[in-house]
This record gives sequence, structure tokens and C-alpha cells, in this order.
Amino acid sequence: MEQAQYNEYNNIENINNNIQGLLINNNNERKYRIAMVSDFFYPNMGGVEEHLYQLSQCLIKRGNKVIIITHSYGDRFGIRYVTNGLKVYYIPQAPFYNQSSFPTLYFTFPLFRKILIRERIEIVHCHQAFSTLAHESILHARTMGYSTCFTDHSLFGFADASSIHMNKLLKFTLSDISHVICVSNTSKENTVLRAQLDPHLVSVIPNAVDTTQFTPDPSKRDPNKISIVIMSRLVYRKGIDLVIDIIPNICKKFPNAHFIIGGDGPKRVSLEEMREKHQLHDRVELLGSVKHSNVRNVLVRGDIFLNSSLTEAFCIAIVEAASCGLYVVSTKVGGVPEVLPPHMISLAQPKSDDLEEKLTEAIIKLKINPMETHEEVRSMYDWNDVARRTETVYDIISKAPKVPFIERLRRFVGCGLWAGKLNCMVVALDSLVYKFLEYYSPKEDIDEAFDFPIEGYTQYKNNQLKNN
Repeated sequence: MEQAQYNEYNNIENINNNIQGLLINNNNERKYRIAMVSDFFYPNMGGVEEHLYQLSQCLIKRGNKVIIITHSYGDRFGIRYVTNGLKVYYIPQAPFYNQSSFPTLYFTFPLFRKILIRERIEIVHCHQAFSTLAHESILHARTMGYSTCFTDHSLFGFADASSIHMNKLLKFTLSDISHVICVSNTSKENTVLRAQLDPHLVSVIPNAVDTTQFTPDPSKRDPNKISIVIMSRLVYRKGIDLVIDIIPNICKKFPNAHFIIGGDGPKRVSLEEMREKHQLHDRVELLGSVKHSNVRNVLVRGDIFLNSSLTEAFCIAIVEAASCGLYVVSTKVGGVPEVLPPHMISLAQPKSDDLEEKLTEAIIKLKINPMETHEEVRSMYDWNDVARRTETVYDIISKAPKVPFIERLRRFVGCGLWAGKLNCMVVALDSLVYKFLEYYSPKEDIDEAFDFPIEGYTQYKNNQLKNN
């Protein structure tokens, strides 16, 4: 990793040499220096990954320094740069379950500390309750005295074993958090109850969509068909069983109905069995995994977008579909009712008969102007607005006073009779590890990393475009 970082430094030096005459005082002080942390990032693609990338890009454009810390993906490890010099640390942490890294608690602390010191980070912003790396990073960052922020992208129940376990973990992690962001009001209520948080510590900042990438193209639609698009991971939580139930009935009712299903997962086998059983090979198109860059090309083929999720905090997919001019039919779960106005979406209970009824009504009454829908979505959702509101949260937590160690312990004691004591032991040991690292590898011995010359790079790129 050290060699990879050294090579990246040399690359930055070359960029500086090439555009030296174009640099605009690259040493100007940035607003904030932020580390985004999550197990979920490129090359894996999904709502959390899209949120991380788009938010980081907009924060960079607003003058902030942003890096991303995630676990390695196959042969993708070390330091990489993506668009506009967004620096990504793929740390040597093995994926364990559903792309979440294997929990190590203290073993990532030395590397995590070095990264924060090298990049002169001020705020650690972690994402997604399923991310092991996010939970560990919040613990270590608070031990080091950093301001921390957590964005929750999911909803959880309270009765099943997995939810109880996750809620306990979330309660531990968020007992010492500076601020929490949720993507919908429903998500906020859910997180406050699960983690027993003060509602004043939780803000609602919805997701957004890059409407310049998701534009309508009516010419791609087949006028002889009513195309119903489904873009989702083919897993139980996405309600694929409901889709399997309603497709044969919809095809019987409407001879011109055509289903386009993009995505992959364990439920694909069930979809193929349904298609084989009812001889719907020419009516149900299974695309398999679709790259995010090709999602728009699939959406513009459709008239209606069907979302059958059993739980959603926000569902960015329906915003992307609406931006492409599709009418949306969705299950009424989580934060979905907050996302689009009533004339753009039909909501159904997460039951196959009700979902079939709402889809039938949508097909019969289908009348939508793609360009008008796109313009309306563009006026509602903008990543620059999300970045601006996130900066407001950073303003709040950066001005908050530092929390003494004894106050941290007091917060963790409240996690439960036995869990509280165990949590205090974990935090105390984390503090001891930090003291040892400060002695063994002092901050003064850690070299600071070069900042990517974003201003000069942008001007250089613009000049290149003009010359071409």
C-alpha cells in the first residue's frame, strides 16, 4: 500500500508539472476535510454507492477535500483516483457477508489512524448500518477526538433476531455520535426508535438523482407494447416473490404487456421457473446484472416502472425512473410515499393482489408526458442541494465541544445492564490502543499526503476541451 501511495504521489507531481502555469493557488484552505467511510463503494453498485459518489463529487466542487475509505474488492486495493481527483482508499479488509467486511474491531485502527493523519481529516462521515467498517470507524474516530456523522440508508424491524442484533449494535455505535442523517422522515423515526436517540441529533436529507444522466427518450419505446420495467436486486427484501405472483395474471389481462427485468440475485431462478411454467419467454425479458451506466438505456424503453420492495428508506430507483419519464407503481413501504407526488406514482400494499390491482389501473389509465415529468423531478431533486444541507450538518458538528472520556463512558453505560459495561470495556481498550499507537508511531513521523490539484486540473481540462 505504501508503494501504491508513493506512485500516486508521483502522479500528482506530474500533473502539477504539466499544468503549473494554470494552477490557481492550490493551497487555498478548503472548507472541510472529510473522510467518507463505508463497505459499499465502486465497483459494487447500488443506492448507497451512488449516494457516496454523487455527494462526494458535489462536496469537492464546493471546495471541500473528500476521500473515501472502503474495503478491497478483488484485485482493487491500495489507492485509486476517480473523477475530479476523488481519492479512494481500498484497505486490505476482506468482505465477509453481502460485501460487508469481516469485523476486526481493533486491527484496522493503525491503518485508519494513519490515513486520517496523512489526509489531515477533520470530519469522519460513515454510511449504512450494514457496514462493519463504518461502525468500527466511528468508534476509532471518536477515540481520536474527531467529529463524526452517520447516514442511515435502511429501515429495520424490532422483532426478528437479525433486527434485534443490528439495533443493539446501532445503539452502541450511535451512543457517541456527533450527528445522524436519515434519507426520509420514516427513516428518521425508525432510527430514533432503534438507537434510542435524541430526535434533535437527527436530520433528514433525502437522496437525489443526477437528472442530466436520466433523461427521457420516447423514441426508444415500442408503441405496440406496454413495457413494464423492474430494476432491482433479485432478493427477497425487494419483493421479487410479489412480482412472480403478478406477472402471469398481468400477461393474461394485457396481451401487449411486456416485462423488462434488470438485476441479479438468488430469486432469478424463481423468475426463470415462472417464465418457463407459463411460457412467457417472449413477454418477460431477463437482462441479468446491468451496469449503472446502462440503467438509463433500459429505463427509457419502458412506460411503467414497478417497485415491489418490502422495505425501503427512500428508493432512489423510482426517482431515476420518473426522471426518465416513466409512471411508477410501488409498494407503500418505508419512506417511498415521501419520494414522489401522487400524480407520478400509484402506491399499493405489499401484497400481490393489491399490487396487481394498482398495476392494472396504471396500464389502463396510462397517460404521462415524459418531458414534463423529467422537468418536475429535476426541480425537486438536486445533489448540489444535498451537499449544501450536508455542509450545514458539518458546520454544526465542527463547532460542538469535544466530549471528555468520562462522558463517553457515561453514554455507553446507558446501553444496558450488561451491554453497557461491555461497551465501556471496548471503548476503554480502544483508548489504550490509541495511546500505544501515539507512542509507537507519533503523528510527527507520519508524512502528510499531497492534495489533488482540483482547481488547476479543472482549468487544464476546460482548456483542453476548448482547444479540441
